[in-house]
Amino acid sequence: MYNVGYRIVNNEDEAHDVLQEAFISAFNNLDSYRQESSFGSWLKRIVVNKAINYLHKRKTERFPDDDKWDVKQEQEVDPFEAYPFTVEKVRSAIESLPDGYRTVLSLYLLEGYDHGEISEILNITESTSKSQFNRSKKKLKELLEQK
Repeated sequence: MYNVGYRIVNNEDEAHDVLQEAFISAFNNLDSYRQESSFGSWLKRIVVNKAINYLHKRKTERFPDDDKWDVKQEQEVDPFEAYPFTVEKVRSAIESLPDGYRTVLSLYLLEGYDHGEISEILNITESTSKSQFNRSKKKLKELLEQK
């Protein structure tokens, strides 16, 4: 669960705070757990929500100015095509992504949420989630090629 929070807030201390808040919230709301999904999924959703709340508290821009990256939405980019990367290099590049890009990329690739779920979690449209995901892949590729 720590890794889930860390991937979103990108800060060890804040990830610990997120995890602590999530466990407190889960404990205080155990009676609301309806067993429609596994307990782990329920807890993971709480961690994701708390991490996103932390991003909001930081008052940082959730999603960078779209004009800044100038990427066409329909352009498909595979950042892993024919590039030998170390795990550390990829991890570092993901951590350096802007908050909004890193959040969507982490939720989609690492946590397994689909764009519909991401749109609900982040309170954005599904097309925005897809667009941010494509932009994050493009930016990730650029970062990996630089290092």
